[in-house]
Amino acid sequence: KKQMSRFIDFSEGKALMVNNADWLLDLNYIEVLREVGAHFSVNRMLTAECYKQRMEKGLSFLEFNYMIMQSYDFYALFQKYGCNLQFGGDDQWANMLGGTELIRRKLGKNACAMTITLLLNSEGKKMGKTQSGAVWLDPNKTSPFDFYQYWRNVADADVLKCIRMLTFLPLEQIDEMDSWEGSQLNQAKEILAFELTKLVHGEEEAQKAQDAARALFAGGGNADNMPTTNLTADDFNEEGKIGILDLMLKAELVTSKAEARRGVQQGGVTVNGDKVNDPFTTFTKDDFAADFVLKKGKKNFRKIVLK
Repeated sequence: KKQMSRFIDFSEGKALMVNNADWLLDLNYIEVLREVGAHFSVNRMLTAECYKQRMEKGLSFLEFNYMIMQSYDFYALFQKYGCNLQFGGDDQWANMLGGTELIRRKLGKNACAMTITLLLNSEGKKMGKTQSGAVWLDPNKTSPFDFYQYWRNVADADVLKCIRMLTFLPLEQIDEMDSWEGSQLNQAKEILAFELTKLVHGEEEAQKAQDAARALFAGGGNADNMPTTNLTADDFNEEGKIGILDLMLKAELVTSKAEARRGVQQGGVTVNGDKVNDPFTTFTKDDFAADFVLKKGKKNFRKIVLK
């Protein structure tokens, strides 16, 4: 709720945030089959695009029931709060129509569904994924810097579409960017990253993220704002050392030691600009007395600080 409050007004008489567990947990299986399942045609459900695509790969009974559960959510919201319009991504169209049909069949009333275009890249794939997982609004799951960097690194072919769909910049200003090429596209990416980070995390965090990126990649900005991983004495072994693989894992630059080892062996890991070639490389506490910047690939890095 705290995350969404930046976008939605939850004050008195405004939007409500509810938990569908309030009406789902009291249901029993027989009741669902009799009161809800009876209103759904399996033949019709199987014509839905979301199911047709999965039939060849295998569709579990759990996944098959998703439409029924989402439809029941809409039905419960309609009954309890008078909610008569459901928004969702256009891949949810069949599920949302299931809800309108359930409301019509059980209550004899009309409800509506409205889809929103999915954010796809130029290759037709959903955006919002990184090497380390999903891009979250929660700063504890995706830091403001990593959030900024995700949008700063979108493909050239996607940047203007993202600016047009996701920011509140004047359309006249965006139209002028349509002719931008080369280095101007990098400027457009900075604009996109800054505007979205400001929208989600506030202008101060957006400025810090931009300064940190410029400090690392362009030699400008404030290096103090680089994303940081703190080490304590507990992170070192009995000999007072920490290995490069453990350090990369601690810094969340990788999800496993195997991935870290591959990164080192492929020559993609540096410390303060010097390539690390040996996966058995270790560091002592003295190595962290001065600036220590660990980098994986071209765009993933952390400043390591010993507390």
